[in-house]
Formats: sequence, C-alpha cells, structure tokens
Amino acid sequence: MEEKRIGEELSYPILLAERVRSAVEEADSFKLECSTIGNYTDMLAEKLRLLVRFTCSAQSFYERPVRRIIAEVFKNLDRALTLVRKCKRRNVLRRVVTIISATDFRKVQNLLEASVGDVKWLESILGFGNGAAGEDVGIDLTLPPIASNDPILAWVWSSIASIHVRPLPEKIEAANQLAQLAQDNDRNKQIIVEEAGVPPLLKLLKETDSPEAQIAGATALLYLANDQERVTTIVNEQGVPIVVKVLADSPMRVQTLTASLVARMAENDSVAQDDFARENVIRPLVTLLSFETFSDDQMVQLGKQSIHSIIQINKEMEKNSINGSKNNHHYRPYMTSFSSFHSEGSSRGGNRKGRENEKPEVKLKLKISCAEALWMLARGSVSNSKRITETKGLLCLAKLVEMEEGELQYNCLMTIKEITAAAESNADLRRAAFKTNSPAAKAVIDQLLRAIKESDSPKLQIPAIRSIGSLARTFPARETRVIGPLVAQLSSRSQEVATEAAIALGKFTCSENFLCDAHSKAIVEFNGVLPLMRLLRGNERAQFHGLILLCHLVLHAGNNEALEQARVLTALEGVDRTVLAQHPELRELVSMAIYHINLYHTSAHSQRFSFVP
Repeated sequence: MEEKRIGEELSYPILLAERVRSAVEEADSFKLECSTIGNYTDMLAEKLRLLVRFTCSAQSFYERPVRRIIAEVFKNLDRALTLVRKCKRRNVLRRVVTIISATDFRKVQNLLEASVGDVKWLESILGFGNGAAGEDVGIDLTLPPIASNDPILAWVWSSIASIHVRPLPEKIEAANQLAQLAQDNDRNKQIIVEEAGVPPLLKLLKETDSPEAQIAGATALLYLANDQERVTTIVNEQGVPIVVKVLADSPMRVQTLTASLVARMAENDSVAQDDFARENVIRPLVTLLSFETFSDDQMVQLGKQSIHSIIQINKEMEKNSINGSKNNHHYRPYMTSFSSFHSEGSSRGGNRKGRENEKPEVKLKLKISCAEALWMLARGSVSNSKRITETKGLLCLAKLVEMEEGELQYNCLMTIKEITAAAESNADLRRAAFKTNSPAAKAVIDQLLRAIKESDSPKLQIPAIRSIGSLARTFPARETRVIGPLVAQLSSRSQEVATEAAIALGKFTCSENFLCDAHSKAIVEFNGVLPLMRLLRGNERAQFHGLILLCHLVLHAGNNEALEQARVLTALEGVDRTVLAQHPELRELVSMAIYHINLYHTSAHSQRFSFVP
C-alpha cells in the first residue's frame, strides 16, 4: 500500500488540534486541567504548521521519524479530544455515568508533553522553525520521548537525518556513527536498513569530490551487507551500478572498501552476484588486481592476441630477455609495471603518478580486496568464472600465487579453486579456459603444483589440491607430473590434506574419467597404495574417500603386484561395517573391488567371489 504524502499526513493532527482547542473552550468542568491541555495543543499546532512549511519548501528530507512521530502525535491528540469532550455539560444521566478524575488529565498531559518533546526533537534534527541546524547532532543528542525505551532508534534517526541535510563534514561524521552502530550487532544493522538508511549512504558513496565521504559511506554499507535480506535492500536501491562506478573510478583507499563491499554482497546474495557481473564489475577487478604486475602494452596485447600469437610473443621475449628468473617464463610478455588502469581508472586520486606513489600496504590491501571479490563472484557461478577467464584473469591469479604470500595468495588460490570447480561442471568452460596448450592454464597448473609441493600450510594446499582434482579430466595420460605431488600428499601429516588428495585422485581414477586406467596405473607406480592403506585407519571421512580411491585402483589397475603385496584384499574385507551401512553406494563398490582382486590374485588368497557385509 502506497504511503500518503507527508503534507497530507501532517494535515490530520493539525485539524485534530483545532478540534481539541474548540472542545477546551466549550468545557464546563475541569476548566484548569482543560486549559493546560489546550496550551500543549497550541504548542503542538504551532510546531506542526512550521513542519508543514518546511516539508513544502525542502527539496528532500528524511521522512521516517516524521511519519512515526506524527502518528504518535495524532494518537495523543485524539485521546485528549476524547477526554476534554467529556467536560462539556450534558444531561444528568451522562454526568452520572461519565466519571473523570485528575489522574486522567495527568496521563493525557504527560502524553501531550511527550509529543511536544518529540516534535521539538524533529525540529532540532531537521533544522526547521527555531531549531538551529546542526545543534546536538549525533549520538549525544537528547533522546526524544518516543525513543526513550529504544535509544538506538533515535541515534539512527538523527544520523540518517544528518546525512540528508547537514554540511558534508557532519554527513561524514553521521555515516561513521552509523558504521559504529552497525558494527555492534545485527539488530542495529536491521534498524538502520528498516529506517531507510541505505539510500543516503549510497548517495554519500557517490560524493566523488570527497574520498572521506566515500570511505564513510562504503564502511557503513560494508557492515550492513552481511545478510541476504539487507544486501537485497542495497540491490533494490540501485546500489550495484553505484558500487561498480565507484570501484572503477576512485582513489585506492575507496576502491579497497568498494571491492570488499562487492565481495560481501556477492557472498551473501546470489542476485547481487549476478547483478555485479551484468554491470561488468569483473573487468575493473582484474585490472586493479593486475596493478604493477603487467605492463600496459603487454596487457593490451594479452587482451587482443590469440593463443597462437601469445605463444609467439613469449618466444620473442624469451630470445631478447637478458635478465629474469627462470620460473617466470610463463609471464615475461606481461611483466614489469601495470601502472595505468585503461578505461577503468582515471579518477582524480587515481592518476598514474598518484597510484604509483601510494604506500605498499595500500596497494596490497586493494589487491587482497579485489581477489576476494573475484573469489565470491566466481563461487558457484559458471558464467562469472567464464567472465574471469575471458578477461585473462587466470594468468594474473597464477602470477600472484607465485609472487605473493599470506591473504592475497590465499584469496587468489580460492578464486582459482572456484573457477576450476565451475570448469569441472561445465565442459565448454573446461575446454575454453584449460586447453593443454594455453599459457594461462599451464601457468595456473604450475603454481597449483608448487603450492601442493612446497607449502607446509594446509590452508594453501587444500584449495590447490581441489583445483587439480577439478581439472582431472583435462590432463592427458602422459601428464603424470600432476599425479606424483597428489600421491605424495597421501602421506601428509595433516589428515585433512591427505583426504583431499585422495578425493582429487579419485577424480582421476573414477569410471567417468576416460583415462582412468592410465591414471590408476600411474598412482600405483608412484607408490600410492601404502599411504592410501594408512589413510584407511583415519577418521570416517578419510576412510570413506580412501576406500573409494582404493576400489578404483583395484578396478582399473587390479593386475598390479603392488596391490597384492599391500594386502589390499584383507583391507577391503575388513572394512568397518558402520561405514558401509552409512554409505550404501560404497557397499557395491567394495564388493566389485573384492571380486576383481580375487580375479587377478588367486595364488595368495583363496577364491572369494562374493562379499556380504
């Protein structure tokens, strides 16, 4: 139901105040008490008329507290009118049944006094009438009676009103106060959103002449965007195009917060995730992530050249290169300093010299935020993952995994993990982005394998292992270099890492993989059976995935003597019945594996062709 115009809302209590005044003049009893009520009513009427003039002349103002307070004023005036009308002389019977006490008047007087206080408070935050604009702004403001039981409501109202009507420095202070309130708890966040706090914060985010205002607006929005419903509100207020424009054309400090806002919104709402992609947010994110990693000319070449042309550029650059690390050969055509931002980065604080002169920690924070935003945009989205690969983002992510450490390296690995997961579920993306002759794909694989082999952090190893597993169907039989590192991790001190390695290897050896026989034989040849047997003694998850891999090895490489020597048949027959009961699909797989190994290895064991757990 559409709300009435604020002028129409205000007309009702003004008319009601006039009726109260008439009733006071007609009162025959309790004249002193009625006179007091009349005085409060006159004060309210005067303030309300000032408020009407203000609302008619103001281009825009904050309506939420006005509507709430006016509704309360109307209710209290109506109660006053009912009481005063009882004081008019009527017949004897009415006087007998109508009992009025001084307590009734005190209650109504208190209500009217509270309404006067509420309207005076409105006067102070909106700046109409005698209330000086800017007086008592913010959390130190005296609470209006209507919010005496919930002071947060008054603080939110006053802060939002300040963003609407105050000078820019006070708007910034008010946005910071909202951010502080939002940081405290989710209830405060919900009040800010319900009381229409999102539109003025988005408007503050667009204050391109004031980075401080943009930072204040972005910070408050970032605290609000941790819940799907609140993110939906930001989306419905056309927040996505605003955020994308600010991201593409702002100083680095603002871009960092804006990229984080993209990440939070995409994380908590799939609609926002899709809307950001439609607004082409991925391009500026990849561009910002590439800052000081690739040169301008080389990045343009990367965007225009075919795979064949890129390979040729690689060869030419390698011939002419005198210095450079050996392990940079995938990146030489794109290295040195990516210091301008094409069409996405021409802001006042974002000129080339200004960006290059930013502190290293500022640049690092920006990249961390951009990588996280790409991660959240790619998560569970084939279309967004495809967009990232089309911007040549894979090569940038691979380079950062190689060069960086800590949070940035982790966010890049997680982005790659999401892209490879999308490729696993989508053959078109898999063929387009992870061709065996693609320099970007080769660079990604190299860095994933390096993270698996050289890192001692499960936090980094696990996404790298999952990524390799997701790409299992892209590797030819001769590409055994990816098998060895995964087999080695079956012996990891971290059972979680070992389990993830078993899961990844299971994708190489499952029947859905056309090369499952070749991959299974490679795993056995890399001595993967013994550490896999040890994994069967782990927790339930480790047992489950270890058993799946072991069964695949038996089914596709069952004639290998290593399986007999490791007493695989004994292990399969001794599987915990509880595990089989919880996973019926595993029961059939184990039965098939026992039958298969008996078929190949009859000398060491008696024939047992059936298995009934």
